[in-house]
Amino acid sequence: MTMIHKAPWFWAWVAAIAAFCATWSLSAGGAGGTALAVAALTFGSFSVMTGLGQMLVITMGPGNTDLSIPATMTLAATLSLKLMGGMTGSAGLIVLAGLVSALAIGAGVGVANFALIRLLRIPPIIATLSASFLYQSLAIWSNRGLRIKPPQVLADFTTGRALLGIPNLAWVALIISFGFWVLLNQSGFGRRISAIGQNPRAARLAGVPTARVSATTYVICAIMAGLTGFLLACFSGGAALNMGAEFLLMSIAVTVIGGSSIAGGNSNVPGIWAGALFMYLIVSMLNSYGLGAGVRLLSTGIIIIAIVAAASGRKARL
Repeated sequence: MTMIHKAPWFWAWVAAIAAFCATWSLSAGGAGGTALAVAALTFGSFSVMTGLGQMLVITMGPGNTDLSIPATMTLAATLSLKLMGGMTGSAGLIVLAGLVSALAIGAGVGVANFALIRLLRIPPIIATLSASFLYQSLAIWSNRGLRIKPPQVLADFTTGRALLGIPNLAWVALIISFGFWVLLNQSGFGRRISAIGQNPRAARLAGVPTARVSATTYVICAIMAGLTGFLLACFSGGAALNMGAEFLLMSIAVTVIGGSSIAGGNSNVPGIWAGALFMYLIVSMLNSYGLGAGVRLLSTGIIIIAIVAAASGRKARL
């Protein structure tokens, strides 16, 4: 217990708690604190889910970043809601069809991303960024300006709180986070990702199937983006063409703020939650001060840059 302050997620949680207290002090008191906690858990859950996928990709080392997450969210949300809107029958079957379609779209995007990287030898950042324009165009073409509402049962679930007063979305994100923790810390797949991130050449010489592991990682990341887009669309009452824009940098920020190594080889699931809550609370605190959108974006950017710079400096000293 005396060494807990050395855990990579410790200071991220300290910052998140400090941000909560600072934001709470600007609210009405006890009720305001409860509402703030619920909002932070709800909106932070979306950042957690995209951050978990991005964390896997970043763990594979420098240059590995998925910039297609926002477009994947939009495409999966648009097509899955369109599918559900055209179906009739039991609510459970409609919901299942929508969920499966969102996950399948994410998987397809992940395969396409890795194909560009592997077959055409395009750097991951360029490949995923270029592909995102295609995914966004497909979403625009399929949407045609329509805003299809999700089934009521999904809207109720994503906005509800069923257990211990904690938002349902937070429970979903928590269960997924536990699965990622097991995957990264208790499985051979997680050890292979870390090995690739620490030294790709050594990993290949040791017999690690680097191509297969990398492909699986990009597919998982895209599936998480598709799931997040599906849930976000159900939560907000429909898919919008810019719904994933804020998660491009957010998914990277929560990964780095949470203590995962920006140089790869080291992941940190508990820190993802701390980073997501911290970022939401910082934005809420800036809103409480009545700052304009430009100032809020500038302040948020400065905070992210400072944390990334500190993390890079710490890695260099090590």
